[in-house]
Amino acid sequence: MEAAANGGGLVHDGKEDALSPEDLSEMLAAGTKEIHEKAENTQFVKDFLRGRIRKELFKRGAVALYYTYSAMEEEIERNKDHPHFAPLYFPAELHRHEALARDLQYFYGPDWQSQVSCSQATQHYVDRIHQVGQEDPVLLVAHAYTRYMGDLSGGQVLKKVAQRALKLPPTGEGLEFYQFDAIHSAKAFKQLYRSRMNELDLDLHTKKRLVDEAVKAFLFNMEVFDELEEIGKSIQEEVLDAGMEVHGGMGGDISKCPYYAAKMAASGGTAYFCQLAMAVLRHPTGQVLFATWFAALAGLAAWYLM
Repeated sequence: MEAAANGGGLVHDGKEDALSPEDLSEMLAAGTKEIHEKAENTQFVKDFLRGRIRKELFKRGAVALYYTYSAMEEEIERNKDHPHFAPLYFPAELHRHEALARDLQYFYGPDWQSQVSCSQATQHYVDRIHQVGQEDPVLLVAHAYTRYMGDLSGGQVLKKVAQRALKLPPTGEGLEFYQFDAIHSAKAFKQLYRSRMNELDLDLHTKKRLVDEAVKAFLFNMEVFDELEEIGKSIQEEVLDAGMEVHGGMGGDISKCPYYAAKMAASGGTAYFCQLAMAVLRHPTGQVLFATWFAALAGLAAWYLM
């Protein structure tokens, strides 16, 4: 996944190890590419990226994440010594349910637990996580990969959009889910995580099963997105345009689409540099804002290019 940005290899102690198409990280990247793009193009996600966020929906999304991560991290704790998961056990660096609990307390108050419940779509996701954790623990790798790697990549973009659109405090209250205090370099940590995945002693059949499970994880996420979209239709609340344009309908004009700019930069395209110079010249007052968004969106591009 990070291979595209690193010349096709992972760097360890100054050396680059070639990745094989049968490496688990490569199989997961290729096998989930199509469903990942579909998930990113659901209406809920597109609206989120535009900054058209309803606070009530954002809160409900955080509730869904709380139940999802609580289930996943319960099963991870249950299986932390399992040989097919132990190398991926990073509770201090990755676990999210406590951060989500603090976010929910910020939004709902000290009695937040009495105000929230697990939605139907989220319950389907939770049930599957418990099933694999208890019956087929190796498949937890797929769920952890899908969630945590996304949180360390595109999730950082969503944090900035939400903070601006919902006018949340710059000190991070309500967005602790997105803050990984124990990880100093997301890129380096993702490289470590994927190298650990590639070192798991798994046969090809099991790797293919993990790809299938990762696709299911994306489908569960899409079900939650669709559920939130339906809920949103019945909620009357002001929607703020405070995000970015979705890249689909802009013809590659980076003055309108920071995602396209990040993707071009990651791929090393010369057209990017020409467009960047033109965009900055056309919009001199937006240089600082553009630079900030570009840095954030590079993480999202890296996730797409994995």
